Amino acid sequence: MPLQNRVTPFGEIVALPQRGLFTGNRGILHDPATKTLLSKHWTSKAWLICLCDFQDRRRPVMGGRSWTELFFLDEAVALAAGHRPCFFCRRGSASHFQACWATAKGETLPSAGTMDAVLHGERLDRRRKRLHPIAGPLAKLPDGVVLAAAGHAYTLRGGLAHRWTVEGYAPPQHLGKADALLTPPSTVLALGAGYRPVFHPSIG
Repeated sequence: MPLQNRVTPFGEIVALPQRGLFTGNRGILHDPATKTLLSKHWTSKAWLICLCDFQDRRRPVMGGRSWTELFFLDEAVALAAGHRPCFFCRRGSASHFQACWATAKGETLPSAGTMDAVLHGERLDRRRKRLHPIAGPLAKLPDGVVLAAAGHAYTLRGGLAHRWTVEGYAPPQHLGKADALLTPPSTVLALGAGYRPVFHPSIG
């Protein structure tokens, strides 16, 4: 049985066979004795996107009390859920994300804590995923943005929409309209300023 540690674009933590390309965390969310989630689904505002393979380190999943290993299909999904690149294991990507954030907002380079505070306000509506209005036509949104439409999540790439499924991405399609942004607005700005997320191979 898969553990309940896979994250959907809606930010939910579910049990799926899908592992994906990245791991990450939101703090300690599990009981190591049972390897099950506790009632809280975050204990830190630093929601990170980390490498699954870093310096040959190995750790038992949900086996300790340092942090709860979460898994994402790809970086676009992780960004949509409200996470950001980790400055420890993904320093180059994190620094690029930080620079794109600053460029898009016309600010000096923000600290990790500053980005976390902004993202925390954009990712949650009380205990639920915050949905954001879409400003302008879908065709103007950058690659990597994830939208909600009719209860599904669609990742944009190359002018097409790719529906997230438990197996990976469905075949691409044209999406005429959507209901809301899943990707936080500040992350949308960073994507628009040149940050390019890593996509799962199933996106084609």
